[in-house]
Amino acid sequence: YFYCSRFSLWLFVLFVSRNLRSAERLRDLCCANRGTFIKVGQHLGALDYLLPEEYTSTLKVLHSRAPESSMEEIQQVIREDLGKELSELFLSFEEKPQGAASLAQVHKAVLHDGKTVAVKIQHPKVQKQSANDILVMEVLLKAVHWLFPDFALMWLVEEAKKNMPLELDFLNEGRNAEKVADMLAHFHFLKIPMIHWNLSTKRILTMEFADGGQVNDRDYMQTHGINVNEISENLGKMYSEMIFVHGFVHCDPHPGNVLVRKCPQTKKNEVVLLDHGLYQVLQPDFRLNYCQLWQALIKGDMSGVERYSRRLGAGDLYPLFACVLTARSWKAVNAGISSVPVTRSEDIEIRTNAGLYLPQISDLLNRVPRQMLLLLKTNDLLRGIETTLQTRASSSSFINMSRCCIRAIARHKRTKTQSRRRRVQITLAESLSLWKLYMYELFLWLKGSMTILMPLLH
Repeated sequence: YFYCSRFSLWLFVLFVSRNLRSAERLRDLCCANRGTFIKVGQHLGALDYLLPEEYTSTLKVLHSRAPESSMEEIQQVIREDLGKELSELFLSFEEKPQGAASLAQVHKAVLHDGKTVAVKIQHPKVQKQSANDILVMEVLLKAVHWLFPDFALMWLVEEAKKNMPLELDFLNEGRNAEKVADMLAHFHFLKIPMIHWNLSTKRILTMEFADGGQVNDRDYMQTHGINVNEISENLGKMYSEMIFVHGFVHCDPHPGNVLVRKCPQTKKNEVVLLDHGLYQVLQPDFRLNYCQLWQALIKGDMSGVERYSRRLGAGDLYPLFACVLTARSWKAVNAGISSVPVTRSEDIEIRTNAGLYLPQISDLLNRVPRQMLLLLKTNDLLRGIETTLQTRASSSSFINMSRCCIRAIARHKRTKTQSRRRRVQITLAESLSLWKLYMYELFLWLKGSMTILMPLLH
C-alpha cells in the first residue's frame, strides 16, 4: 500500500517535475509494484510528444526489461499447465528471457522437431496481484477524487477491470493473433507469428519465433538497411485498416510489441506485431463517426470537427478533444493538420499546456465512450513511435488514413441501401475520391523528387 500511495503521488507531480531522480524513482516504484503498474509506466514511457524527456527515456526500459520471474517459477508454471517437464517438451530452452514485460516473459526454445519457438509464460503471481492492484487503485482514486474533485479518474479502474482478465488469458491472445493475421493478410510486410496450440494454455503461449529490433530503434534500422519512412508508413497503413475499416484494433503497440526486420526469405522490410491480448472492437456507429471526425481534422473542416466530436461525446469540450486526439495545437487543428507541419514550438506549447488542463482532460475522458479510451492510448503509443523515428505527421500517414476512411464510409453507405443504382453511384464516388487521393499522392512524390533533383541539376 505504501508503494501504491507513492506511485499515485509521483503521477501527480510528474507534469511539474523535470527531475531525472524523480523519473528514476517512478520507474523503481513501477518495478516494485509490477503487474498493472508496469503497464502504466510503459504507457507513460511512450508519450515522447507530451512528457518531459527525463521521464520517457527512463520509463522506456519497462517495455522489455521489466522484473523477471525466476527459472524455478517458470518451470512450475509449465509443470502445472502442460503437465510435463521442460526436457520432455523442448529440445532446448534458454533460461535468460528474450524480454520481460508487465504480465509475462518470453523465452526462446527449440522443439524436438527442430522448430524454434518463443514461449510466453505468465508471471506466476500476476493473476492474484492484478486483482489486488485494481482494488488498491480504486481505493486511491476515490481518495484522490475526494481530495481533488476536479480529477475524476474512476474510468481507469473501470477499464482495468474489463481489460485485465482478457490480457491474462493467453488463449484469447492466440485467437486474436490468428484473427488479425487473416484480416490483414494482404499486407505482405506484416508478420504475425503462428501459434502452437498444443503447447498453449491460459498462462502459456507458444508461437513461432521471430526476431528483430524494436520499432523505435533507429540505430538498428540504420545498421540493417531498413528504411525508417517505409516502416512508419506501413505501421500507419495497418493501424488505419484496423481502426477505420475493420474496427478490430490492437491496442498495445508499445515498442516492445512491434519489431522490425529484414524478412529472412524475401529480404524485404517487415513489421512483426506481437502481444495480441488487448484488442478493442469498435461499434459500427462509433467507427463511422470516428472516420468522419478524422476526415474533418485532416481537411480543417471545423464544422465537421465540432459535429462529429459532439457525436462522440465530447460536448462543449470538442476543441480540447480535437487537440488531445491529434496532439496538435488548436491553431493547427483550425488550419487542417495535414497542411501544417509539426514544429518544436508547437510541441513545447502542448507539453506546457497539458499540465494546465488536467481537470478538463479528466472531465473529457469521463464523457467520451469507453471505446475511445483504448483508441487514445493506441494513438499515444503510435505517436510516440513516430516522434522517435522523426516521421510524425508525414503526409503519407494522412493519405493512408483518408484512403481507409473513404473505403469505410462507402462500405457503410452500400449496406444501408437496397437500390442497385445507388450502390453503383456510391462505388463510383468512392473510386473518384480514391483516384483524387492517388493523384495528390503522385503530386507530392513528384514535388519531393524535384526538390532532390534541382540542386543536382544546378
